Amino acid sequence: MTQMRTHTCNELRLSDAGKQVKIVGWMENVREVGASLAFVVIRDFYGTTQVVAETEDMVKTFRSITKESTVSVEGTVRERDSKNPKLPTGEIEIVPEKVEVLGRCHYGELPFEINRSREADESLRLKHRYLDLRNPVVKKNIILRCNVVAALRSAMLAHDFLEITTPILTASSPEGARDYLVPARKHPGKFYALPQAPQQFKQLLMTSGFDRYFQIAPCFRDEDARGDRSPGEFYQLDMEMAFASQEDVFAVIEDVLPPIFAKYGTYDIASKAPFRRIRFNDAMETYGTDKPDLRIDLTVKDMTALAKAAEGFAPFEQAAAVKIVPCTGSALTRKQIDKLCDDIAVQAGQKPYWVRMDENGALVGGVAKFLTGHEEELKALGLVPGSLGIIAAGTRDAARKTAGVAVKMLGAAVPGHMDEKRYEFCWIVDFPMFEIGEESGQLEFCHNPFSMPNGGLEILEKAERGEVDPLDIYAYQYDLVCNGVELSSGAVRNHDPDIMVKAFEMVGLGEADVKAKFPAMYNAFCYGAPPHAGIAPGVDRMVMLLAGEASIREIIPFPMNKNAQDLMMDAPSAVEQKQLDELHIQIAGVEE
Repeated sequence: MTQMRTHTCNELRLSDAGKQVKIVGWMENVREVGASLAFVVIRDFYGTTQVVAETEDMVKTFRSITKESTVSVEGTVRERDSKNPKLPTGEIEIVPEKVEVLGRCHYGELPFEINRSREADESLRLKHRYLDLRNPVVKKNIILRCNVVAALRSAMLAHDFLEITTPILTASSPEGARDYLVPARKHPGKFYALPQAPQQFKQLLMTSGFDRYFQIAPCFRDEDARGDRSPGEFYQLDMEMAFASQEDVFAVIEDVLPPIFAKYGTYDIASKAPFRRIRFNDAMETYGTDKPDLRIDLTVKDMTALAKAAEGFAPFEQAAAVKIVPCTGSALTRKQIDKLCDDIAVQAGQKPYWVRMDENGALVGGVAKFLTGHEEELKALGLVPGSLGIIAAGTRDAARKTAGVAVKMLGAAVPGHMDEKRYEFCWIVDFPMFEIGEESGQLEFCHNPFSMPNGGLEILEKAERGEVDPLDIYAYQYDLVCNGVELSSGAVRNHDPDIMVKAFEMVGLGEADVKAKFPAMYNAFCYGAPPHAGIAPGVDRMVMLLAGEASIREIIPFPMNKNAQDLMMDAPSAVEQKQLDELHIQIAGVEE
């Protein structure tokens, strides 16, 4: 124990009665009961202890101290008359003999009550994050994060991985998101980039002869915020293995993560190895998403042919695909169904339709009149008597997406369809190597440009000759999903320079482009690279799941807001002209 205190505020017990002690912490609350009696709560990192002032002078002393000031209290421990079984220190109290203010709170009114800070406006919380973190509930998430990171590090070391740090200042490269750029003072007009991930460096380590690498890696992407994505920076358990296959990566993750989730999670049940594997296309057809929540037993059924036969309803007749999510046991009212469809529309971008089959097997409500006569076909799809069907129509992708949102929302809304209190992992495998870009309309990499295509150089050459559709080429790429949250993407890497060049030629980049954009990796591979594979589960998302939080900002010590602003530090901020001149930067006209 430090010299400033003999005990923490969570340490004293009934066995300590009669001892002279000294505690330090924040004065959380003072409750006066008359002129000569007051109950004071002192809080430190570890917990709280009650102090009882029993003289008029001592009551005046505490009355003169503002809440949230840091204090030192010396006194005698005694047994409490009115015990509090909810507190570890609830059987004792301290009768003070000396009180000293160590750090006065100069504000009589706080921006929010510490123990109820989570009820305050988020902007206020982020601006005064140092106060928000005093809330034991908020602090608990940061402690959890620390413990989880320590457990991950220990597990990786036990699997013979070396922890190696990689550069923060590096070169810009096209990896799917916007870079954060850093001007180079000594090289006018040139910029470093903060790494979106240590992707190239960890692959270069494999070519350097290191067998197993990992780090708790900081990554930087200029992306918009979401509930499960923090803008600016995030951390991941980055790992790579030489002379390794997809199976080797799966074996490590399946051994490392479940014990940590079971130990530190809100729920103590986690999938055991092997995790379920689902092909990307199967996931999209069965669950309407490549991030399925396997705790939900609802699935998507295709009713395109049936819908085409249902004459008189243009949205079905004109749709490229029609999907239905049958849900048994639904006792939702018409009003609740309409609200559910509206909520699905908010997330999916289009409103679904619905139909119910009553206990007698007749179709009622929604689009029932257009489907009447097709009851037996609907039963074959799972719409049995007493069930509700949510229907999505449109393009294939739109119908899938809407149906996927319906699965998620029905699973949460209708009892009996979601085994909520568990962590259910799965692998999404066999991603398409290429896709048609929504904005460009051109062939683009679907997932990761550094992945090995299934079929190697031969399949790419066949696509080049027109013998194979590039959209039918799959890659050794995989996502790790838990409870509907994507924790990570990974891949068997393309370690052959000939295959790398051919893959980039497919998206309109030649050998010169590859050499220019990835010079170190291309050259390193030309010196003999081992087959290698890796993955990088997101630490922030893991802790968010373990803590049972809906927002990732709740588990980050000092998060930015949704607009990528640090309200506490007032970042980003303007800089002095002198700094800009040193960096050879001129600010163009900016509208306020």
